[in-house]
Amino acid sequence: QVQLVESGGGLVQPGGSLRLSCAASGYIFNINDMGWYRQAPGKERELVATITSGGRTNYADSVKGRFTISRDNAKNTVYLQMNSLKPEDTGVYYCNADLRDGYNTHYITYWGQGTQVTVSS
Repeated sequence: QVQLVESGGGLVQPGGSLRLSCAASGYIFNINDMGWYRQAPGKERELVATITSGGRTNYADSVKGRFTISRDNAKNTVYLQMNSLKPEDTGVYYCNADLRDGYNTHYITYWGQGTQVTVSS
């Protein structure tokens, strides 16, 4: 069974930094795109950043220049370095991965359980 487990969330003051990690485990054959999304209270889930298996990245305009997405393909792990955090970055952050497990010939999108990020003084 494939699982995505996030870590690294917490409470930080405005202007501070956090680094999120998301590790995929289980019988994994290959992973294509990985990404981070977030959901603030009362709002829909929104894209934060994505990264292809080759390292091509894409960012929401609201985080460009402040957040950096990266991945370690050998560890099936994606990271999100968040700098210059603002109160509006508060929310539950979810990772996802388009992957093919060892039991299927097609790709499926898996999601993590989410990790809370709170930016407040």
